[in-house]
Amino acid sequence: QVQLVESGGGSVQAGGSLRLSCAASRLTFSSYGMGWFRQAPGKKREFVAAINRSGGSTSYADSVKGRFTISRDNAKNTVYVQMNSLKAEDTAVYYCAATSLSDLSRQYGYKIWGQGTQVTVSS
Repeated sequence: QVQLVESGGGSVQAGGSLRLSCAASRLTFSSYGMGWFRQAPGKKREFVAAINRSGGSTSYADSVKGRFTISRDNAKNTVYVQMNSLKAEDTAVYYCAATSLSDLSRQYGYKIWGQGTQVTVSS
């Protein structure tokens, strides 16, 4: 069974940093674009960042641009997001997901999802 498992979430003060990891299993990892999404309480799930199959192209939501960095290690079947200068509004459950489509920013293209990891930023 294909699995994506996120880790690295937790509680941090505003201005702090966290690195989330997402490990894939039973998936030809290098064949998929990978994305990070988040959902805050009472809000819709939103796009955060994405990276193409090779890792050579990335995209970010305007709200995290300059603060978050997505990367991947195809040898380890893992995608990461380094989150710096965290704000209270970054508090959410963060999900990683895999897509076989070239348009990385569209949620509908992501067919494989992890279970999510909570990030809480206190001000």
